[in-house]
Amino acid sequence: MSIATCFFTPSFSISTNNNNLTTSTTTTTKLNLHLPLRLRLPTAATPITNRSLHHIHHRYSPFLAFSTSGSDNNYNNNDNNSGGGGGNDGGGKGGDGDSAGDKNREEAMMVLAEAKRSLESLPMDLSAAIRDGKIPGAVITRFLELEKSGLLRWLMQFGGFKERLLADDLFLAKVGMECGVGIFTKTAAEYDRRRENFFNELEIVFADVVMAIIADFMLVYLPAPTVSLRSPLLVSAGPISKFFYNCPDNAFQVALPGSSFSLLHRIGAIVRNGAKLFAVGTTSSLVGTAVTNALINARKAVDKSAAGEVENVPILSTSAAYGVYMAISSNLRYQVLAGVVEQRILEPFLHQHKLILSALCFAVRTGNTYLGSLLWVDYARFIGIQKAHDEKILPE
Repeated sequence: MSIATCFFTPSFSISTNNNNLTTSTTTTTKLNLHLPLRLRLPTAATPITNRSLHHIHHRYSPFLAFSTSGSDNNYNNNDNNSGGGGGNDGGGKGGDGDSAGDKNREEAMMVLAEAKRSLESLPMDLSAAIRDGKIPGAVITRFLELEKSGLLRWLMQFGGFKERLLADDLFLAKVGMECGVGIFTKTAAEYDRRRENFFNELEIVFADVVMAIIADFMLVYLPAPTVSLRSPLLVSAGPISKFFYNCPDNAFQVALPGSSFSLLHRIGAIVRNGAKLFAVGTTSSLVGTAVTNALINARKAVDKSAAGEVENVPILSTSAAYGVYMAISSNLRYQVLAGVVEQRILEPFLHQHKLILSALCFAVRTGNTYLGSLLWVDYARFIGIQKAHDEKILPE
């Protein structure tokens, strides 16, 4: 022991920070040799206070996690620039073993700790995503806020609604906007295109409105940005399944920290949603035209003079044409609307003004719905499945 004391001498350092009213005392032992090598063995650490456990996620709105252009790099820049006190928040992606997944997991656990919630109290898919580091703390903050509403808590039992509400807490309001104004704007567009023939072509107008209302919900639902909570695919899945599994739900949506989408995957999102909307459009058109033909036949039975004036709507050609229209025109318009106009333009500037944001979303979606109705009438007449009432078939 006496030999050891010849080589080691105690050294004390005391630092006081008057601003934070904290004092740290560190005792170290130094190797007493005239060599550049030092051995420092800390025996007392700076006490950890509750204040140090507060995470920087309080300094930005949850909307910023979904509204900035780019992926995790911009997200981290929002963190560091908004509060200033967080530094690099763990050293960034190039730190000692730190990664975006580790930071996501740390943020999420901080939010749960402050809310006095455990992983076991969350849905299984959400808790699994936290363990895997797939979602940041902002998503958990939004989930806890949405959970306070009984209706939203019930809707979040369904995976599709949960993924969309976590990405956009105004998703349900947008569904209501679309379906609510759909019947009025589409009827107005039909009248604008048909004018004096509106009542003469009322059966066709009714078919168009029925098809549109059935499809309105899916037009909002399918292209909406999501927070992916899906379980991994089976190892035996084919390459095509794996490719489309990794595609986003919206081709233009912002990637969460720790994830990214290639250009090919974003194109795949357009193709996949186009196939779904083709099926939706074809099915809704079958229902709409079938109902319309039933009304036409009923009118002919009551009014014999209308038998030569009113013709049945061709079911198969109209249904196929509407499916193609939705797969191309509606698909692209709604993906741009949800992923670019709303998520990348409106929300970053108005995320703290929900009323103004909702009003602008309402105006933009109303205009988009009206435009879609005009395009459908022109498209249907162009391909010949509908024709103006005053058009006559000339004899050969």
